[in-house]
Amino acid sequence: MDCQAEVNCGLHLVIQTSSLPEKNKVEFKLNKDTSSFPGRLLQHDLERNYSSRQGDHINLVSSSLSSFPILQRSSEEKILYSDRLSLERQKLTVCPIINGEDHLRLLNFQHNFITRIQNISNLQKLISLDLYDNQIEEISGLSTLRCLRVLLLGKNRIKKISNLENLKSLDVLDLHGNQITKIENINHLCELRVLNLARNFLSHVDNLNGLDSLTELNLRHNQITFVRDVDNLPCLQHLFLSFNNISSFDSVSCLADSSSLSDITFDGNPIAQESWYKHTVLQNMMQLRQLDMKRITEEERRMASVLAKKEEEKKRESHKQSLLKEKKRLTINNVARQWDLQQQRVANIATNEDRKDSDSPQDPCQIDGSTLSAFPEETGPLDSGLNNALQGLSVIDTYLVEVDGDTLSLYGSGALESLDRNWSVQTAGMITTVSFTFIEFDEIVQVLPKLKIKFPNSLHLKFKETNLVMLQQFNALAQLRRIDQLTIDPQGNPVVNFTLWKYYVLFRLSHFSMQKINGTEVTQNDMIMAERLFGILAHVASSELPQYRLISILGDARKKQFRYLLESKGKKPGIINEENNDSKRLVGENTNRATLNYTTRDFYNEKLEEIKEKKKFCKTYIEDLVKEATEINMKNEALQKLWPQMFIELVRDAVIEIRNKNSYMKLCLQQITDQK
Repeated sequence: MDCQAEVNCGLHLVIQTSSLPEKNKVEFKLNKDTSSFPGRLLQHDLERNYSSRQGDHINLVSSSLSSFPILQRSSEEKILYSDRLSLERQKLTVCPIINGEDHLRLLNFQHNFITRIQNISNLQKLISLDLYDNQIEEISGLSTLRCLRVLLLGKNRIKKISNLENLKSLDVLDLHGNQITKIENINHLCELRVLNLARNFLSHVDNLNGLDSLTELNLRHNQITFVRDVDNLPCLQHLFLSFNNISSFDSVSCLADSSSLSDITFDGNPIAQESWYKHTVLQNMMQLRQLDMKRITEEERRMASVLAKKEEEKKRESHKQSLLKEKKRLTINNVARQWDLQQQRVANIATNEDRKDSDSPQDPCQIDGSTLSAFPEETGPLDSGLNNALQGLSVIDTYLVEVDGDTLSLYGSGALESLDRNWSVQTAGMITTVSFTFIEFDEIVQVLPKLKIKFPNSLHLKFKETNLVMLQQFNALAQLRRIDQLTIDPQGNPVVNFTLWKYYVLFRLSHFSMQKINGTEVTQNDMIMAERLFGILAHVASSELPQYRLISILGDARKKQFRYLLESKGKKPGIINEENNDSKRLVGENTNRATLNYTTRDFYNEKLEEIKEKKKFCKTYIEDLVKEATEINMKNEALQKLWPQMFIELVRDAVIEIRNKNSYMKLCLQQITDQK
C-alpha cells in the first residue's frame, strides 16, 4: 500500500511496505534545496547559523531491528556532496544512523528536536558539527571525533560543560543560549580560538587557564559581576561583556594586565552608566582599539591621559586624607587612654583620703568606673600602606591640634601650647569655634586670656571630658571677649547634672547676651528666670566684701565704675535723672557679677604658699622688732640708773677744765690745730 502526504519545507513522505518481512521498512523521501555551509563563522555571537541549502535527496530508513532511523544517500548525491550533510529542520528527535559516510567533514542538525548526541562516533573525519536549536541537555557522544574543529551547540538545554576531553583540536566552541552556570572542563583546549558563552547563567568568569590560543570570548547577556584569569590568555583580542551586572572597574581589574586585548564591550552594564567609565577603561587599558564597538580616537586617549593624571592626584590626596584621618583616630584614642589613667590616679588619691578619714578598710584596687571616659573607637579595614605608615603612632602622640574650617579642636593638655604659636591673621580670624577635649578645665582657665587675644572672633566654646564639676567654674569664662554659644558635653562634665546650671551660666555671663546653650536657643524668659534665681547671690557677694578686696577683684574699667557708684551714693536722689539711674543700675549689676570669680586649684595652692611665706616673713619681722624694742628698753632702764652719777661727773669735769680760763683756751686752740 502506498500513501503520500506533503508537509512543511517541501517534505514528501513515501511509506512503502514490502511483502518480505525482513525488508519491512518505511522510506522518507526529502526533496529540499540546501547549499554548502558558509565559509566564515560569526566572530562574537555565533547566533547565526548555516541557513543555506543543498539539493540532497535523503532516505531515512526505519527498521524494526533498531529504534533509530537509518540515513541513505544515492551514489550520485554522495559524489556531489561528498564531505557535507544537512538535516536541518527535519523534526528529528534522535540522531539517525549514518552508514557509509565516513568521509563526512560537515554535519548540520540545526532546528530539530534532538535530545542526545549519538550515532556519529563513526564519523571520525568530521570537522564541523552543528546542533544549534535542539533540546540537548548533556554534551556526550563526541569522544571519537578527534578531528572536530567546530562544535556548535547554541540554543539547547545544556547545564554543564563536560565530555570534551578528546576534542583537543577544537577551534570554535559555541554554547550560547544554554543554562550553564560555571566555566569548567575546557582548560585542555589549547587550540580553541573562539568561545561563545552568551545568554547563559554565568555569575563570574574564571578557570580560563590553558586556553592559550583563545582570541575571542563572548560572554554577553549573562549575570556576571566579576572577571578573573582573563589576563592569563596571551592571544585574547576580543572580549564581549555586554549586558551583565558589572558595577565597578575593580571587579574586572585583571583586564588591565592583558597585553593582547584590543576590543572590549561593557555596554548594558551598570559601570557603563558612570561618568568616569570611559576614561577609567582607557586609562587602565591603553592598548584598546575599540570600546563598545566604537573605534577609540587619539583625542579620547589624550583626554583619558589627562583625566588619569587628575585621578592619580585625587587618589594620592585621598590616601593622604585617609592617613591623616587614621592618625587622628589613633592620637585621640591615645589621648583618651592618658586621660583615663589621670582620672584613675585622681580617683585613687580621693579613695585613699576617704579611707584615712573614715578608717574603714577598702579594696585598694577598686576604682570608680564613672571616671573612665567612653570615647568611641572607629574601627575599619586599613590597607597595607596605611598600616605601614601608622606603625607606632599611637604610642608617640599625646595631644592633637586640628583646624577644620572655622573650628579649632584641642585634644589633650599638650594642645594648649599651640596657643603660643604664631598663627596667621587669616587663620586666626577664621576661627569662630574652639573645642576642648580631654583637658582639665583648670588648665583651660589659664589660657583663656591668650584665647581672647589669638582668636578675637571665637564665639562658640565646646567642652568635652574637661571635669566641669561646679557652677563656680563658669565664672572664669567672663574674662573672654564674647561668647554667643556654649556647648557642655555631658561626657566627663558632671556639672550638667545640676538642674539650674544653664540659668547660672546665663546669669553670670549675661553681658555676653548668649544665643544658644547646648544647641538650644536662649529666650527672654530664660534671662528673667536666671536673674530671679541668682540675682540675690551677686548682691550678697558684693555687699559682704570689704572695699579694698572688691577693688582688687575688679579690673581697671570696673574700678572706675565702682568708684562712680561710691561717689553717686552721697548725692541727692533728685539730682540724678532717670537715664543716669538706669545706667547706674546696669553698671551695678555687672559689678556685682564681677565679684563672682573662680580661682583654680593650682592658683589657690600658689596663693596659699604665698600667704604662708608672707606669714612667716611677718612673724620673723615682728619677732625682730620685739627683740630690738626689748633691747632698747633695757638700755633705757640702765641709762636711767647711771644718769645721775654721770651728770655729776660731767659737771665736775667742766668746772675743773674752765677753772683757769687762759689755760683752757690754749688747750682748745691746740685741739683745733691738731684736728686740722
